[in-house]
Amino acid sequence: MAGSRALPGPAEGIESRFSCPICLELYHQPVSIASCAHTFCGDCLRPCLQVTSPPCPLCRVPFDPKRVQRCWSLEKQLAAHKAPCRGCSKKVSLVKMRSHIASCSKLQDPSSLCSQFVSVESTSQPIASSDVPNRSAFMCPFCGARSLDQQQLLRHCMDQHRSDPHRVVCPVCSSMPWGDSAYKSANFLQHLLHRHKFSYDTFVDYSVDEEAALQAALTLSLAEN
Repeated sequence: MAGSRALPGPAEGIESRFSCPICLELYHQPVSIASCAHTFCGDCLRPCLQVTSPPCPLCRVPFDPKRVQRCWSLEKQLAAHKAPCRGCSKKVSLVKMRSHIASCSKLQDPSSLCSQFVSVESTSQPIASSDVPNRSAFMCPFCGARSLDQQQLLRHCMDQHRSDPHRVVCPVCSSMPWGDSAYKSANFLQHLLHRHKFSYDTFVDYSVDEEAALQAALTLSLAEN
């Protein structure tokens, strides 16, 4: 029916059940907070563990960093469940999916399978100097369409690349001072929907380094609680 939204398939349902709420990818070395039982990738939670009585990233309730434990039961479930790779369709255990996707030949060159799109009208924003990244207009990582702001990028990818299985680098994140231009998101559309609902320009002071920004955010969060 026109306008209906496709429901996630069985594989997508399995992956969503075992996805970290911070990075939105399959759990890697998952750990759980004892007080609230919320679970995250070990690397995703690590910054919080450097602060005394940090808030849980999910429920915002302060917890004791010493009461965070490796979630072995979840690792066993990850090893027991399999799902097809979005590129080659080979069934892989969820615990090995990240490493498989990183080496899957079908997911290494997304541009070769994308249709060519004509660039949209140029942005009205002033062109940044060569030593300052452009953080107001971005290029689609699937097809190369240019001059998209964050909302246009989201709409374009939802309309044109909803079913594209490739891992791509987020152009918004990679333009940030703390961004990793080599990191590829396993589910870029979900990443856009959950992580880029607002413009960083409104909230971020680019002159402050990542550690200082994290400390400031944690301080404000604790003050609100």
